[in-house]
Amino acid sequence: MKYTKREKALVLLADGTIFFGKSIGIKGSSFGEICFNTGMTGYQEVFTDPSYFGQLMVTTNAHIGNYGTLEEDNQSSSIKISGLICKNFSFTHTRPRGTEDLFEFFNSQNVVAISDVDTRALVRYIRDNGAQNAVITTEIDKLDQLREELQDYPSMEGRELASVVSTKEPYFFGDPNATHKVATLDLGIKRSILNNIASHDIYLKVFPYDTNYETMAAWEPDGYFISNGPGDPEPLISAQQVAREIIKRNLPLFGICLGHQVIALANDVSTFKMFNGHRGINHPVLNHQTGKGEITSQNHGFAVNREEAEAHDDIEITHTHLNDKTVAGLKLKSKKCFSVQYHPEASPGPNDAKYLFTQFKELITQ
Repeated sequence: MKYTKREKALVLLADGTIFFGKSIGIKGSSFGEICFNTGMTGYQEVFTDPSYFGQLMVTTNAHIGNYGTLEEDNQSSSIKISGLICKNFSFTHTRPRGTEDLFEFFNSQNVVAISDVDTRALVRYIRDNGAQNAVITTEIDKLDQLREELQDYPSMEGRELASVVSTKEPYFFGDPNATHKVATLDLGIKRSILNNIASHDIYLKVFPYDTNYETMAAWEPDGYFISNGPGDPEPLISAQQVAREIIKRNLPLFGICLGHQVIALANDVSTFKMFNGHRGINHPVLNHQTGKGEITSQNHGFAVNREEAEAHDDIEITHTHLNDKTVAGLKLKSKKCFSVQYHPEASPGPNDAKYLFTQFKELITQ
């Protein structure tokens, strides 16, 4: 039976600001860095995306849960956000293919979610004051204790989180009889990325985040891929070294999001924590090679230093985010290596950038 009594709940930000709401029926408290996603659809894919691990998600779309959930839409084996903050939470769904309503989805995994929050006001506050840690709670009688715990909660800057969401053991994905093989470094990979690579006649072996180059190379792959994932890229020293070894040998290498940042760091280009980050499915990007604009799906709180990338002799910036001019893609002029800061597989989002998987295939077959 669904929880019906709407008890009080609240959002407490690290700077002391409070936004009130109501519990959807899962009691408790959850900490994380607060962020917002502007997508009008695709909430299940967002909630199960490993890149969101450690974050409290504010959804700007007013209605969440109205089309339920579907197993095939999961991007990983479980909900990865720390908790959900929304305006209207739908306890029932009307989607004929929906297998489970969103309350059951959250309740079965004991993930705290609160609704009836003025999300417009909250998002405006975050936009003005930047990303910060927060706690969502139904335990409003423990507010003083939660304030103390929140002050001790670690910042996303400097946090290494790939180890939490990466596979513990190597595994295979796709058709073993495919023409090509790609070794994948899992920093928090989405299933849709695996599906898109595999659809290009590629068989993948997915390795844990701290696997060294020699172990990956022993499989004799035709190319390498470094995935998306959560947290700060700077602590990922092992992944950066893997990228350096692949680039040094001029082997095909493709990186997405966190993988993109790792490739930049491997080339001595720094990254930085963004004021808010990019999270949504309508981010405009200019492709400098074609001169065309692309609407993209994005989810990241760190970015590559543009000035350092422009000053690097072997780096060409291939894509630029049109809202703030941040680096959205790069390639090495003398090596078989390129990367993008956004999600060409979407899930959710538009398909404008799916050509990048074809581009990766072409790089392998050259």
